[in-house]
Amino acid sequence: MNIVAISGSIIGSKTRIAMTHTVDKIKQTYPEAEVTLLDLANYDLPFSDGRHYLDYTGDPSYVLQTIMHADAIIIGTPIFQASIPATLKNVFDLLPVNALRDKVVSIIVTAGSAKHYLIAEQQIKPILAYMKAHLVQSYVFIEEQDFLNKEIINDDVFFRIDRLIEDTIMLADTMRSIREEKEASYDF
Repeated sequence: MNIVAISGSIIGSKTRIAMTHTVDKIKQTYPEAEVTLLDLANYDLPFSDGRHYLDYTGDPSYVLQTIMHADAIIIGTPIFQASIPATLKNVFDLLPVNALRDKVVSIIVTAGSAKHYLIAEQQIKPILAYMKAHLVQSYVFIEEQDFLNKEIINDDVFFRIDRLIEDTIMLADTMRSIREEKEASYDF
């Protein structure tokens, strides 16, 4: 299984910390999985200009192709000004509409306040549904108070990340089995 974890901001550290922990946990628990961390801070991505995704080269090509070849995607995003960062939205804009078809996608949100809890429901999930993703319905919401000295200090956050990983992989395995069964039923 090919899993891509996206740290969806070019600034701050909390989302990257959560996503690094998530990737490390996947590697530890599911060593057979191929896991890639795309930290958007490490890539030079132009603003979407409507080009076909295959027309990009360099960093945009690598990021888009990596996402397109994933079986499962875990998106980590901070919340800025009651919204997702422009960097993450730009990645969605660079991808074709059906880019996430047959992909299982789950979400980890970091935010400075509990007031931003519904941003995933109101902004991220509709985008992912429009792009045809199979969504893991529950998501992990991590607040400012769950971090200290650039480390997650709340054990409940670790338990929720573990569950999110398990749900993501289980749903991806289930969807793969359903597709394989359907494809095997064809007579050609």
